[in-house]
Amino acid sequence: MQALLVLLAIAALSLLASDRRVLDPGRSAALAQLAASGLLFLALGALVGPDALRIFSPKDLVAMQPLLALGLGVAGVSVGLNLEPRLLRMLPKEIYLAALAHSGTAFLWVALPLAGPLLFTAGMPVGAVVGAVALLGAAASLSSGHFAVLGYRTGRMERHRGLSVALLTMLDDVVGLGVLMIALSFGTAALPWEGLGLVVLTLLLGAVCGALLAFLMHGLSDLGELMAVLLGGVALVSGAAAYLRMSTLLAGVACGATLIWVGGRAVHQAARVLGRFERPAYLLLIFLVGVHVHTRDLMAWALLPAYLGLRFLGKILGGALAQRVAGHRLSLPPRLGYALIPQGGLALCLVAEYLVLVPGSLSQRVFDVVVAGAIINELLGNRAFQLVLTPSSNGRRGWEGTP
Repeated sequence: MQALLVLLAIAALSLLASDRRVLDPGRSAALAQLAASGLLFLALGALVGPDALRIFSPKDLVAMQPLLALGLGVAGVSVGLNLEPRLLRMLPKEIYLAALAHSGTAFLWVALPLAGPLLFTAGMPVGAVVGAVALLGAAASLSSGHFAVLGYRTGRMERHRGLSVALLTMLDDVVGLGVLMIALSFGTAALPWEGLGLVVLTLLLGAVCGALLAFLMHGLSDLGELMAVLLGGVALVSGAAAYLRMSTLLAGVACGATLIWVGGRAVHQAARVLGRFERPAYLLLIFLVGVHVHTRDLMAWALLPAYLGLRFLGKILGGALAQRVAGHRLSLPPRLGYALIPQGGLALCLVAEYLVLVPGSLSQRVFDVVVAGAIINELLGNRAFQLVLTPSSNGRRGWEGTP
């Protein structure tokens, strides 16, 4: 009963934090930043978990697996719906290369140096360690563009620059999802090609569900009916993937991408309305991710400073490389790397999915490092973003009023 009351309270808080007035940076930049990042919900989850206040027991975590799978499915469908073919075709190849440059640099800077410590301390087969290291690098490669979005909404950053940063961070999500496929290929089966086959089946499951949804939504005009069909389809693909021990995140991405690629006007209308549910679902998901944190692994605490430092350097160098590749195509800020320090919510989804599908001490260690790193990177990103902001037209500098 206690755990249920806490979940209901978090659900109510997620609705309040998703209100447009809370997310309006014109009212309070600090409150909008806190609500946009979901940092508070992540910290609350870690606080009430089995290793802290113990409001949730290990049995409660097992009971909440369907809710976690549904949240990951919603996140996947939202990512897939953003992969609009017309927009992707319009982007020149330099922009894709820039996204690959900044995310790939951070990936290599984290994965290669930390492969040795994980290999010698995990005591597990090389294949399993390779998957865990790849996922750790993938989480490091992802960034969040919410600082840039809040910056241009408040007029403290040029709109074109803010949108350019947000575009790059959106594209590097694809890189992270690709690495998740590699990690699951090594971790979910005895042989890598068997794991790869399971990943392919997951994508096929999502694509079939997406095609079915597109068929059911064709010709519908009532928004209520569209939303009922869409939410039912999200529950279907999430439940089917979870029941078959497949990745609900990847199945959701394939479902959303298929919907937006083969669907018509009805799908675009439903996707816009889904935005009302996306934010509360994301905050509740972030809370559930935080509940799974373990704080007693000394090796995870030992790896955390190295992870933070290597990722910071990788983002700075990757940002400079992306600026050189696509600076003439996008209006990127001169110190782009400092705008890429905040870690995206998708990074938390990646490690949560890996923890569910490949349970064990190694996946838990990677999970704990990434979650703790996300909290610290959010704080570091707030300070680092000050170096990105340029004087505005009225002569004021950046977010000087932001804590």
